[in-house]
Amino acid sequence: MSSAPGPGVRAPQGPARIPSPQNPAQAAATPAPQGPGFPPAPSAARPAPAPSSAPSAPQPPAPGAPHQPAGPGGPGLGAAQPRPGTGAVAPAGSVPMAAGAGGGQPSWAQQVHRLTGAEDGPVAPWKPPVDDVFQAAARRQAEARPAGLGKRLAARLVDTLVLAAVTAGAALPLGVRALDHVDEKIDAAKLSGETVTVWLLDGTTSVYLGIVLAVLLVFGILYEALPTAKWGRTLGKKLFGLQVRDIEGGEPPSYGAALRRWLVYSVPGLLAVGVVGLLWGLFDRPWRQCWHDKAAHTFVAG
Repeated sequence: MSSAPGPGVRAPQGPARIPSPQNPAQAAATPAPQGPGFPPAPSAARPAPAPSSAPSAPQPPAPGAPHQPAGPGGPGLGAAQPRPGTGAVAPAGSVPMAAGAGGGQPSWAQQVHRLTGAEDGPVAPWKPPVDDVFQAAARRQAEARPAGLGKRLAARLVDTLVLAAVTAGAALPLGVRALDHVDEKIDAAKLSGETVTVWLLDGTTSVYLGIVLAVLLVFGILYEALPTAKWGRTLGKKLFGLQVRDIEGGEPPSYGAALRRWLVYSVPGLLAVGVVGLLWGLFDRPWRQCWHDKAAHTFVAG
C-alpha cells in the first residue's frame, strides 16, 4: 500500500543535484550518496606496488603444489628450461650456456683462440733474437787481444813447412834439370881448353827459377791470402787458436788487404830483408805488428 504525497510537497523529478564542494580534500573524504536516484560510485584505483631492489625470500610452496628439488646450479635450475631461440629443452640440472658461436657456449678451441689474442690479427711466428751487427763488432774488437809472439812463431813455422813442402815438389825436378844444364856447360868449357866463365844463372836456369818462385807465390795466395780473407786464419793459426783481424772493424781483412799482407811478407822474405820485418813485432806496441801487418792494417789476435 503506497502513501500519496501530502498537500504542498512536490515529489522529486529526475536525478537530484548535489552541490560540489569547494575543497577537493573534502570531496575525497565525503562518501558519495547511494540510492535509486544516484549513479554508482567508481571503484578506487589501487596504487602500483613499488619495485623492490632486494631479492625476495623464497616463498614456501602452496599446499598441494608439487615440490621441485633444486639442481646443482642453485634454486630454480632443477627443472628443465627451454633454450632461448630454440624449441629444445635443456636437461634438468644443466648450467645455462653463455652466448657464443652457434648460439651456445664457446668451444675449447675458441677459448684458446681468444686467449692467444688471435682475434686482434695474425700471430707473427717466433724468431730468435738477432744481435746487432755493430754491437757484435764492437764486442769482438773489445775482446780481441794481440797474441803472444811464441804462438805466432809456432804458427808461422807450421805455415812455412807447408809452403816449403809444396814448393819443393815443383823445385826438385826443375833443380835437377838446372844442375844438368850447368854440368854440361862446365864440361864444354873443359873441352875447349880455354878459360871460360860459366854462369850459373843463364836463360835456362832463370826459367826454372821463375817457375819455382811462381809456384811459391801462387800457392801462397791460395794458402795464405784466401783463407785469411775468408776465415782470418791459416792452418798454422787455426792449430794455435790465432786469427788475423782488421784493427778498426775487428773482422777478417778484405781480400785486397790479405793479398797485400802476403806479398809484403813473402817478397822481402825471399830477399832476406823480411827477417827485420818479423823482428819488428818484438818492439811494436800496442798491437805487436810486423811489417806485413802494418801494410794490411791488421793484427794477430789470440
